[in-house]
Amino acid sequence: MTTLFFGLFSFFLFAFAVHLCSMALVVGRDVIRRRAEARTVPVPPLTILRPVRGLENHLETTLESAFLLDHSDYEILFCVDDGNDPVVPLCKRLMARHPDKDARLLVGKDPISLNPKLNNMVKGWAEARYDFVVMADSNVLMTPDYLQTLFAAWDETTGLVCSPPTGGYPDGLLADVECAFLNSFQGRWQLCADAFGLGFAQGKTMLWKKADLDAAGGIAALGSEVAEDAASTKVVREAGKRVRLVRRPFVQPLGQRTLGEVWLRQLRWARLRRASFPLFFAPEVIAGGFFPLCALAALAILGYVPAGAPVLAAVLWYGAEAALARFMGWPVSLRMFLAFLVRDMMLPVLWLAAIFGSDFSWRGNAMHVRRGEEESFGPAAALRWLGGWRRRTVDIAQPDGE
Repeated sequence: MTTLFFGLFSFFLFAFAVHLCSMALVVGRDVIRRRAEARTVPVPPLTILRPVRGLENHLETTLESAFLLDHSDYEILFCVDDGNDPVVPLCKRLMARHPDKDARLLVGKDPISLNPKLNNMVKGWAEARYDFVVMADSNVLMTPDYLQTLFAAWDETTGLVCSPPTGGYPDGLLADVECAFLNSFQGRWQLCADAFGLGFAQGKTMLWKKADLDAAGGIAALGSEVAEDAASTKVVREAGKRVRLVRRPFVQPLGQRTLGEVWLRQLRWARLRRASFPLFFAPEVIAGGFFPLCALAALAILGYVPAGAPVLAAVLWYGAEAALARFMGWPVSLRMFLAFLVRDMMLPVLWLAAIFGSDFSWRGNAMHVRRGEEESFGPAAALRWLGGWRRRTVDIAQPDGE
């Protein structure tokens, strides 16, 4: 047995063991949390902030889901930068369709940071009437028990409850690739971290106790990082509390995706992780199946293992991942096996692109993870603000020109 064989085969066995153990941990966590969620969870009155901008796949369904929650005492605040945004008529229609719900549309932008989503939500945070506030992205599909699920994860040690995005309703291979990134890869590792008490925020859904964040400097404190979720994690940990994740993350309906959309989104997140949590980012390059399976393929080429060993290993590797996805209720199909493979081939390229670049685009805003520069935040934006950019609440009884 040569040193080469021992090194490559040990690497494969170690990676495969970690792969299987991580999935076993997620399953165990889910079973334990399911028992805990069996109890009745009281849900206090609260505010739901939904920043909106532009139109996207399944948007009417995801926005309307906030009106259909199994809770009677909450308000919905839609926050939009520009009153001429095409999402504004949709928000008005939904509010008119559900007149029994306390919902308002807030228009305007407060440039308190270099994060456009945060600037959009400032007005909502200021007008929130309740002690608890949920920040939920526009593409999050809320289940009827959405609020009960959030509060089931809340205890006296909690400073923030979050849900990473789960991809759902994929239409085509590229949407499957995004599911492969979001669900059984990124989602799996985030749930593993939470199982060890090392949960970290992701901005798709965040449940705050308003007084806790206000004590840390208010919503402006989340502008200390380019990504508000990275800043949220640090704010909570500095307060001596924990970020906790829900038992099963909420779905983001994907529909059709393009290669550019998948690449740019994953690149943005990779660069933000590299900037905010470099120790967690560093091992990502070897976290997928690409390098372990390549190591086994090299041994097969050299004649140390049977020629069919890499194929069998790939079936076991991705079969286990598909089994986890089925257990968790994530999309699974024969096409997902190809999506897993494409994702793992992309991972090293994404990692290198994240290492050697710092620019990214978020909804039309060009940003930089080191300088925090944003093209829409600068002299022109300041002049617009000083020239009378004003916040207003749109009353659906007065449609404002619609």
